[in-house]
Amino acid sequence: MKEGVNGVALTVFIIFFLAVTVMGFLASKWRRAENANNLDEWGLGGRSFGTWITWFLLGGDLYTAYTFVAVPAAIYAGGAAGFFAVPYTILCYPLVFTFLPRLWSVSHKHGYVTSSDFVRGRFGSKGLSLALALTGILATMPYIALQLVGIQAVLDVMGVGGGSNWFMKDLPLLIAFGVLAAYTYSSGLRAPALIAFVKDALIYIVIAVAIIYIPMRLGGFDDIFAKAGEAFSAENPATGKPRGALVTGPDAQWAYATLALGSAMALFLYPHSVTAVLSSKNRNVIRRNTTILPLYSLMLGLLAMLGFMAVAAGIKVKNGQLAIPQLFEDMFPDWFTGVAFAAIGIGALVPAAIMSIAAANLFTRNIYKDFLRKDATPEREAKVSKLASLLVKVGALVFVLTMDKTVAINFQLLGGIWILQTVPALVGGLFTRWFHRWALLAGWAAGMIYGTWRAYDTPSATQDHFGNTNLIPLIGEKGYIGLTAFALNVLVVVILTFVFKALGTPDGVDETKASDYTADAGEPGVRTELPPATAGAPGGH
Repeated sequence: MKEGVNGVALTVFIIFFLAVTVMGFLASKWRRAENANNLDEWGLGGRSFGTWITWFLLGGDLYTAYTFVAVPAAIYAGGAAGFFAVPYTILCYPLVFTFLPRLWSVSHKHGYVTSSDFVRGRFGSKGLSLALALTGILATMPYIALQLVGIQAVLDVMGVGGGSNWFMKDLPLLIAFGVLAAYTYSSGLRAPALIAFVKDALIYIVIAVAIIYIPMRLGGFDDIFAKAGEAFSAENPATGKPRGALVTGPDAQWAYATLALGSAMALFLYPHSVTAVLSSKNRNVIRRNTTILPLYSLMLGLLAMLGFMAVAAGIKVKNGQLAIPQLFEDMFPDWFTGVAFAAIGIGALVPAAIMSIAAANLFTRNIYKDFLRKDATPEREAKVSKLASLLVKVGALVFVLTMDKTVAINFQLLGGIWILQTVPALVGGLFTRWFHRWALLAGWAAGMIYGTWRAYDTPSATQDHFGNTNLIPLIGEKGYIGLTAFALNVLVVVILTFVFKALGTPDGVDETKASDYTADAGEPGVRTELPPATAGAPGGH
C-alpha cells in the first residue's frame, strides 16, 4: 500500500472528472427541443434516444460504480458465491424482452413518465400508484448513496480526504456531489446519456487491461486460482469456518439460484431502469437492447475475476469495498491507476444522476401532482422534479457522511426485496387486468412486511441482521428472502382477487386498451412530438 497522496493518479482522475463535468453541462444543448420545460424533455430526454444511446445509457445505469467495486469485493470476501451477479444479468434479458416493449408502448401512448403512472392508469388506483412510487423512491435512495461510496473508495485509496478535520476529509466528495447536482439540474437525462459513452469506454479499457496485465504480474491464472483456493480454505478465526470457496457447494445451490432469479426479476423494475427504457424512441430500440446488453454480462464476469486476483495478490483491507481500488493501485502504473479510478468515479456519476432523476419523477408525478397539486402545469412539474432531484442527492449524501456504510448497503439489499413486490402490479398489469386493485395493494403490503421482517431477523456473514437468504417455508431449503416474499405477495393477490370479485367490490377504471400495448412511434394516437401548450401533460387524464 502506497503512503500519502498518489499525485499522478489524482491528476489523471481530475482531468477525466473535469472533462465529464463539461460534457454534463453541454448536454443541455444536445438534441434540445424547442420547449424543454416538461418532464418528457428533462426527465426522459425527449423520448428520443436510439439504439446505441439507449445501450450506453442502460449500461451506465445498470452496471454502476458499486457493481465495479462490490461484485469483485464479494468474490474477495467469500469466493464463488459472489458470482451470482453474472447469471442473474443473463437471466434478466429474456424476462424483460417479454414486458418492456409493452411498457414502452402504453407509456408513449398515454404519456406516462413513471411505472406508477402506468399502474394508476391501468388499475384506476392512486393508492396503488402511491405504494409503488414510495417503494421506488425508498429503494433508490440508498442505491445513490452507494454510488457515492464508490467515489469515496477511490478517493481513500488515492490518499485524498484522509485528514482529521471532517470537512476537509469529505470535501472532495462534497465537490463531486455539487458538480453532479448542478449538471443534472441543468441538463436532466441528457447529461448521464452523454457521459455514459465515456464511462463505458473507460470501464471496458480498464477491464481489458486488468484481465491481461494483472495475471501476468501474478504468474498466470493457474497461480491465481491456486493461491485463492488456499486462502479460501483457511479457517476464519471469527467463525471457525473456511473463508469461502472457489466453487459453490451443494448446500448453497438453492440460495445461489433463487438469489440470481430474484435479482433478475427485480433489475429492470427499479425506477432508473424504467426511466432509461422510456427515453428510447421506439419499441425496436428496446428489443435490440435486450439482445446486445448481455455484452455487459461478459464484462461483469471478467470484472468478478478481479476478486480472485485481489486474494492472490495478498491485498489486505479492513473494508472489502477497498479491495479492488487497492489492487489497481498496487498493480498498475500510477497514470493507469488514475484511469481506472476515473472509470469507477465516472461509473458512479452516471447512475447516480439517472437514479436521482427517476426518484424525482416519481415524487413529482405520483405524489406532488396526484395528491398535492393536481392542476400543476408541465412547467411546474419540471421545476418540482429538478428540485426533488437535488433533495434526493442530499438524502444520499446524508447516508454516506453520517451513517455507517453498512446502513446504506443493508437498505440497498432491502431495495431488491422491496422492488420485487411491485412485479404483480407492474408486470402483471401489462398482460392482464384480472387482479383486483385492492388485492394488489394487500399483496404488496404482505410482501413488503414479510420481506423486511425476515431480512432484519436473518444474520449475514458479518452482522446480526439483514441477511439475504433464509429457510423457504414448506421446502426447508435456504433461499432468497425477496423471492419468498414475492411468492407470498402473489398468493395474497390471487386469493383476495377471488374474494373481492365474489363480493362485487368495485374495481378502478382502466384508461388503456389492448392496442396500446403494441403501439409504436409514428402510429396514430402515439405521442411523438409535444405541442408547446400541452407538453408533458399525461394523455388520458
